[in-house]
Amino acid sequence: MEGPIWVAGAMSGTSLDGVDAALIQTDGQRIFAFGETRYRAYSAQERAVLRAGLGQWHGQAGVADAAEVVETAHAAVLSRFAKAEMVGFHGQTLAHEPRGRGTHQAGDGQVLADVLGKPVMWDFRCADVELGGEGAPLAPFYHFACAKWIRAGAPVVFLNLGGVGNLTWVDPSAPGPETQGALMAFDTGPANAPLDDLIAARTGGARDEGGALALSGRADEAIVRRALTRPFMSRMPPKSLDRNDFSDLADLVADLSTEDAAATLVAISAEAVAQGLQYCPSAPTRILVTGGGRHNAAMMAALAARTGCVVDPVEAVGLDGDMLEAQAFAFLAVRVARGMATSGPSTTGVSALVGGGVLSKPR
Repeated sequence: MEGPIWVAGAMSGTSLDGVDAALIQTDGQRIFAFGETRYRAYSAQERAVLRAGLGQWHGQAGVADAAEVVETAHAAVLSRFAKAEMVGFHGQTLAHEPRGRGTHQAGDGQVLADVLGKPVMWDFRCADVELGGEGAPLAPFYHFACAKWIRAGAPVVFLNLGGVGNLTWVDPSAPGPETQGALMAFDTGPANAPLDDLIAARTGGARDEGGALALSGRADEAIVRRALTRPFMSRMPPKSLDRNDFSDLADLVADLSTEDAAATLVAISAEAVAQGLQYCPSAPTRILVTGGGRHNAAMMAALAARTGCVVDPVEAVGLDGDMLEAQAFAFLAVRVARGMATSGPSTTGVSALVGGGVLSKPR
């Protein structure tokens, strides 16, 4: 096995806030060290371009413009990682339909390789989808490495609250992420996307800062129950969602005040997680939250109340919740380059272990 290298990873999530980029030292199995991190926010105009591309597929209106925004932003932030020997580039998910048209991440890794002058691993999801998997979530193999890094002694859940929520149950006693019983992962339901969309529509803001509006409102439990009766919630995992699969939640809370609507959307997200825990092989000792949702005090309180678990941001164990997914794609890039799996039956439902990614070298 080759030794560890420094690799940069980047993630532009469904919340459309910007590009997270991080440097880690890894051999694709272990984390040896964490390096510098950077963030490049999208402007309001860039977010509008990306929003116009949501739900679109290759060649459709708005896709080329969205790809240009993604490539420009990523090139700007990744060019500052001089130490990186390779780059893991996720791109911007515009559409995700694993049981239909596939999955679509805007942005061309070859463009970045040429600009950065470094090899770029990208298109991580398509191979999994083509082999019958959900193509998401893809961070679980990295979560396993994180559980080893923090020396977890019992099963733990990593919960990512981006636009969509997804969790990874990890048994840290397993020898590796490929081992049967080591991982269980799936999308839980909506997370920040419906709440961000509500705030944008009603106030023009980007988000409910700190959960202030939700904390001052009251959740409508009848709407919470109604929202979570859809077939997705009772599907056995692995399973995944598109950002817009719960876009109708706006209609359900249309008659509520902004405060009560925010509180209700937070409750829906938290209850979806609580329901999802029933599919885990055993109850976790702790839920470690990453992604933007951990900054929402209403969300964190609702998670603790509805799951009955200890709920902490990943910073409580020395990890960086803003950069965990960017680090994950750096980690996965090395795994692909070295012929290791990046997903499997218990994480995406793919029929066998698969390592998905395309390597582009600078021309």
